[in-house]
Amino acid sequence: MSAISPTLPELVLAGSVSKRADVLVIGLTAGDDGPEALLGDGLVDEDVLGGLLDALQSVGAKGKAEEVTRIPAPAALPVTSVLAVGLGAAGKIDAEQVRRSAGAAARALAGASVVATTLSAVDLGAAAEGFALGAYTFTEFRTAKSNSDDAQPPARIELLVASPRAREVKAALARATAVAEAVATAREFVNTPPSHLFPAEFAERAQALGTAAGLRVEVLDEKALERQGYGGIVGVGKGSSRPPRLVRLSYSAKKRKAPKVALVGKGITFDTGGISIKPAAGMENMTSDMGGAAAVVATVVLAAKLGVAADVTATVPMAENMPSATAQRPGDVLTQYGGTTVEVINTDAEGRLILADAIVRACEDEPDYLIDTATLTGAQMVALGTRTPGVMGTDEFRDRVARLSQEAGENGWAMPLPAELRADLNSRVADLANVTPHRWGGMLAAGLYLKEFVAEGVQWAHIDVAGPAFNTGSPFGYVGKGGTGVPVRTLFAVIEDIADNG
Repeated sequence: MSAISPTLPELVLAGSVSKRADVLVIGLTAGDDGPEALLGDGLVDEDVLGGLLDALQSVGAKGKAEEVTRIPAPAALPVTSVLAVGLGAAGKIDAEQVRRSAGAAARALAGASVVATTLSAVDLGAAAEGFALGAYTFTEFRTAKSNSDDAQPPARIELLVASPRAREVKAALARATAVAEAVATAREFVNTPPSHLFPAEFAERAQALGTAAGLRVEVLDEKALERQGYGGIVGVGKGSSRPPRLVRLSYSAKKRKAPKVALVGKGITFDTGGISIKPAAGMENMTSDMGGAAAVVATVVLAAKLGVAADVTATVPMAENMPSATAQRPGDVLTQYGGTTVEVINTDAEGRLILADAIVRACEDEPDYLIDTATLTGAQMVALGTRTPGVMGTDEFRDRVARLSQEAGENGWAMPLPAELRADLNSRVADLANVTPHRWGGMLAAGLYLKEFVAEGVQWAHIDVAGPAFNTGSPFGYVGKGGTGVPVRTLFAVIEDIADNG
């Protein structure tokens, strides 16, 4: 087992640009009269400002969001170059724009060892997260031949602030660092190929992270799953030579009578579709089909690290969906944990089968809130594209989760659960079918399936991140190719909100 420990740049607070820095990153806003620099009071000599702006404008800098422009540094600065990154219109700058611009700057600075920035004077937490995540790379399987020094991301980020020793400033950086580490941990899980991350290995790594964070950990192997009646997890894992697991990670707050939050994440370490096999083109991206599980594991560890005032338990089903002589067949009937029988019409609709088992088990703890997340349906991308998670569930909590997701920069969007679609999940031979007989509202039908397993009275939200959890396109903002870490920041924002407001 190799540990999950993503490499991120060292984030440090500073009151001025040090002699160690190679590059100074500043923010530019776009205005009618040309770009303006946001340097922070006293962080950079004002006399330098005019010359910088003239030089940047002469090479075409406009201040457009995430535009990067690099110029030689004036002699008055102890760096070799200045990189200006656009923040867009001054009146529209928010934390997410700072995060994206910082990420764009970090991605443009391969080969620079130490970077100083004034973006931290705009929003310290967002700048720290953006630089850390923009600099993240997955290099476990790269040899020295493809890991040259000029391709390395910055190793140290000096975040310039007026009062680097202030307690609240240190606390803001500590929180941002912990959040970035959690997102990067989820990315690291997703980016690890299925040859090296299969259910037993995933369970071991999750257990190691949980134990290190002081969590209570329980792992059920295939024999325990069979014995205890987890028919969905067992059924999906039947076709693989690498058997399934169920991992439970529990954090207890110090606060008495803290609200109880249950997290559930889909952990399909690779999805061929099973007997209902997927097309070969793009199947390699199914290494990401455990993105939901990666997010909930990272989130419960983050909750423990930051000591949130809520009890949080992650229930994480893990399986590999493969076709073989032992795989479940279309038309088979299985019994979910808790007793509901299901006709498996399509073995490629496997995520909801393992989630249903985990949801029933999570509800046995009588949580106040339950959030499940999964790379569940291609229909999510058809409806909302590749960057907008779909949020379904009980109306009030669904809307709350979507709002907090948007505030966190992960852009969740509330979606309905139309009652008329429920009848299409009726089976000829069992209590339920795992798919409808048509292609309409596929994301919503999956949500309706999961709703059948949520206990009465539990506030519930389902977040479909089929597209947002894995970037197959070009890098953007603080997101590179591959695992994105969505929806870690949404989950944590919701947990903090519950801890603060119930």
